[in-house]
Amino acid sequence: MILIVTLDLRGPATAYDPLYQALKGQGRWWHYMRWTWLVDTQRTPDEVVDALKPHVQSNDRVLVSPLVRPYQGLLTKEAWDWIRARMPRPKEAS
Repeated sequence: MILIVTLDLRGPATAYDPLYQALKGQGRWWHYMRWTWLVDTQRTPDEVVDALKPHVQSNDRVLVSPLVRPYQGLLTKEAWDWIRARMPRPKEAS
């Protein structure tokens, strides 16, 4: 499952290296948007948030949610290829 991880980090950028390492440890990841990560993982949103909690400050914000169809955006071909390669194919109508 692909999870969208959106961050609103209020502290100095250098304070978040452990957070970024924790994110990378959740599974295969894609990160080309400043505050948004996509993580291909078997972990639940709760498990990912629990892994990130020790690395965020009290005034930071984190949202973790599954990427589900329908979705749309203005991304690069490389980003769409990454998503499509990991999203389950939609079931065909009978």
